Amino acid sequence: MESPPKLSRWQWCWPIALAAAISVASGRGDIAAPSWDFIEVDKAAHFAVFGLLATLIARMRTGWPFALAAVAIASGYGALDEWHQSFTPGRMVEVADWIADTAGAIAAVVPYTAWSPYRRALEASLGWRQERRDAGEPNPAKA
Repeated sequence: MESPPKLSRWQWCWPIALAAAISVASGRGDIAAPSWDFIEVDKAAHFAVFGLLATLIARMRTGWPFALAAVAIASGYGALDEWHQSFTPGRMVEVADWIADTAGAIAAVVPYTAWSPYRRALEASLGWRQERRDAGEPNPAKA
């Protein structure tokens, strides 16, 4: 069996940057967030952000073992984030936030891993890199 290619340091940049942003945000006591009675904006934000974090981790390797590891890492970081909030004045620990973190990670990584058309759509090039490489040459897509 062939061993998977080595991960470069750069592949960890986006997940680490997002984790750092989460840590900074949860260390602030005065988070500005809309307050609507009919929707839990906080839980939706946890769901979305930790779904993104898990996806950024899962896209480094293919297959279910690494997908499950991505969910575990995101969920563990969600628990760590809640513990970190316990030291921030004006913030409190909520198990429901951690549940939203974990649910978001699962909801994002399962389709990414199981459904290849979805994964290909997320991984599709936006074209700007090709334009930079072809600087000076006319782009037929823009014609």
